[in-house]
Amino acid sequence: MTLVLFVAGLGLLVVGAELLVRGASKLAAAAGISPLVVGLTVVAFGTSAPELAVSLGAAFNGQADIAIGNVVGSNIFNVLFILGISALIVPLVVNVQLIRIDVPLMIGASVLMWILSLDGSLNRVDGLILFAGIVVYMIMAIRAGRKESKAAQQAADASSEAKASAGGKAMAMNVALIIAGLALLVLGASWFVGGAVEMAHAMGLSEVVIGLTIVAAGTSMPEVAASVMASIKGQRDIAVGNVVGSNLFNILGILGITAIASPTSIEVKDAVLAVDIPIMTAVALACLPIFFTGHVIARWEGAVFLLYYIAYTAYLILAATHHDALHGFSVVMVYFALPITAMTLGVIAWRAMRKRGA
Repeated sequence: MTLVLFVAGLGLLVVGAELLVRGASKLAAAAGISPLVVGLTVVAFGTSAPELAVSLGAAFNGQADIAIGNVVGSNIFNVLFILGISALIVPLVVNVQLIRIDVPLMIGASVLMWILSLDGSLNRVDGLILFAGIVVYMIMAIRAGRKESKAAQQAADASSEAKASAGGKAMAMNVALIIAGLALLVLGASWFVGGAVEMAHAMGLSEVVIGLTIVAAGTSMPEVAASVMASIKGQRDIAVGNVVGSNLFNILGILGITAIASPTSIEVKDAVLAVDIPIMTAVALACLPIFFTGHVIARWEGAVFLLYYIAYTAYLILAATHHDALHGFSVVMVYFALPITAMTLGVIAWRAMRKRGA
């Protein structure tokens, strides 16, 4: 039964992602809104539904501190794993709007969360500040992307009254596809995580390992399915926009709503403040030079993202189990891997700037 649940959940994720991407891309063309904006808003917010459900549930159960780990872990997973695996499937072309507006906003939201957390908690005032940010962002995103594509304009010029009526029906159908896709993604993620946890228990894995790996990644399964399917179908703006939009919504929307709804302030553990939030911010910062160089996330850059997610997961497991290898692993990452990666990104960004200047 556990295996059936796992496979069924995976199947629902695939079908839900297919419906969501199909409906979102067609809705964008019909409404004259760019696929990037749809990815940054409708798809991103919809696929973040599991994170919102987990965080609110934790807040009402008196475990509001779980919301921090849920958001931080999901944001790291979204960039390193989802963009990594999507870029390995097909190099991702990055829209200029992401580089100029959305990625800097994602970095700013990460820094804002870090600053608000410095006192060891997030209270209702902090939540209101964060939530106001997502409201402003949504207004900005919709206004910036409210422009007709050439295909949509041509279709509008050529349409008759009968076609306009059919267009209205098509619009309703696309919205229905989006809603159905989101519902299947949420249900599929729930079944997938439930089946995976049961199988992990059967294999004798500890609660710590299960929580740090399967459950943490499980709430991001809708984002994985949506971005991978978008990459396969050539909707690259939706694939990248989904990740950036989800990260913004996780920080500003989910944490904001949770901090407002929580009966008490959300505690931010010292370890999260010292390690995980800085890593989340660094990952957001790493997007800027990678996105900037040629406006493409190449396959090798996707591979680097994936390797760093594996390294981060290994660090979490070593730290949670107090393994003897933790010190050596930390030394290698801090003094060798991270500096080399930073230097490489810096050189690539510098060369790209020189090339454009020439």
